[in-house]
Amino acid sequence: MQAFDWQNPYPSTRSPLFARNIVSTSHPLAAQAGLRILAQGGNAVDAAIATAACMTLVEPCSNGLGSDAFCILWDGQQLHGLNASGTAPQAWTPEHFFKTYGADAKTPPKRGWGGVTVPGAVAGWVALSDRFGKLPFADLMAPAIEIAERGYAVPVVVQSKWAMAAELADLTSQPGFAEAFLPRGRAPQVGELFKFPAAARTLRLIAESKGEAFYRGEVAAAVEAFARSTGGAITAADFAAYQPEWVTPISQSYAGHELHEIPPNGQGIAALIALGILKHRDLRRHAVDSVAGQHLQIEAMKLAFADVYRYVSDPRSMDVSTAELLDEQYLARRAALIDPNRAQDFQCGNPVKGGTIYLTAADENGMMVSFIQSNYMGFGSGLVLPGYGVSLQNRGHCFTLEAGHPNVVAPGKRPFHTIIPAFLTQNGRPVMSYGVMGGNMQPQGHMQTLVRMLDYGQQPQTACDAPRWRFNEGLSLNVEPHMPAATVAGLRDLGHQIGDIHDSYQDFGAGQFIWRLGDPAVEGYVAASDPRRDGAAVGF
Repeated sequence: MQAFDWQNPYPSTRSPLFARNIVSTSHPLAAQAGLRILAQGGNAVDAAIATAACMTLVEPCSNGLGSDAFCILWDGQQLHGLNASGTAPQAWTPEHFFKTYGADAKTPPKRGWGGVTVPGAVAGWVALSDRFGKLPFADLMAPAIEIAERGYAVPVVVQSKWAMAAELADLTSQPGFAEAFLPRGRAPQVGELFKFPAAARTLRLIAESKGEAFYRGEVAAAVEAFARSTGGAITAADFAAYQPEWVTPISQSYAGHELHEIPPNGQGIAALIALGILKHRDLRRHAVDSVAGQHLQIEAMKLAFADVYRYVSDPRSMDVSTAELLDEQYLARRAALIDPNRAQDFQCGNPVKGGTIYLTAADENGMMVSFIQSNYMGFGSGLVLPGYGVSLQNRGHCFTLEAGHPNVVAPGKRPFHTIIPAFLTQNGRPVMSYGVMGGNMQPQGHMQTLVRMLDYGQQPQTACDAPRWRFNEGLSLNVEPHMPAATVAGLRDLGHQIGDIHDSYQDFGAGQFIWRLGDPAVEGYVAASDPRRDGAAVGF
């Protein structure tokens, strides 16, 4: 077992949770729903599905029934990966966007139908249940249906994100948005009851048909009719053709452990690249919150993003492989580019030879689930299917219209994706399921928290509470207010341009962590939940 220091030097309102069965996510009602499923005899996968369904309701500013999802799970014997990210409609070509939005368009639009890919989350729930679940699928939807019908009191952080979204005209003007998310003509206030009967209707259809009504029935037909009447190109046939994909996680060794991520089209490889670079820079000789230690991590992350933004896309379109991007000798060369005395604006190398929620659940039989689900940019496209409560994502905005780029839009293609679950093993055995939601903060959070645990022995809640930095682009950096002033000043002296953060939704992310202490049926687990959100780690 890792020798953690259980003293927490950072401001926190939370203590680590010790239990044999745990669910941790960013809303207490959803976490309790997963725990309820575990108490009914379900396993960690059943709990994760029930929690995910509830999260579409209690944190609608981050995800919905029109979301995408990814999962890494330990089934008791081995790791499995699931890519439930959606695909582009068959009508989507660069020419389609140039004709619709103008010849100077660089990407599909942020809001409206031009960003809506086929939602993958519901299909992901069904795939997980079919392969690994114990309880009937309909039972897993029951807590979410109850919440949708009876309503819930809106908590503090969710309300603040919701209220800020209600000020965005490009979002609130989308068809269906105000009807669904601005009851009384405004965002709900803290403690105010919010009901979502339209979503309850869809959840019942999903439960009764095991997702068929969503992809090949009533809901898909309603989406096509809605799109046709409001200028969208997506069809019921696009929904019917969709299938999630089981994938083999990719990994990077670090500090005697292995970090696992979902392979592209996601950005999880950025965390692996950054850790692979840090292996060559002897990070441990620097103190945990020192200028030198933080600088090395920032520069490693910048190098990773330079390659990821250039090369990562749907793997069928990539012109370099993940193996090339993670090659040990290549990462050693990239590590050598870091100057300990100054910040740099890195460009991509040449590796060729020659709005998100996260949850994690674990049970006493050893099953551990790392699951992430998102609409993107908060409420996503802003479009909400009338009468069904399906808020549609805007992942299509992550495509480019640049000819020749591996991430250029194409029919049936998956876009570059930001949401990434993570999983840690040691010598082939499970250690931790975890994730840190928040746009490009996700791989940054994966790396920063893991370094704190493995290099500096900080326990999960301490690593979660610790101050984070966030790289944006170029030399631009944001830091949290409780980062030591001397560290911030030292980073400025090295040339990092530290400014005020302008991303009020994603900010510095939010993490959930479950670390295995030994035999799950005996010692159990220790869990942490991020105080930057309303959530909780709960267990028994």
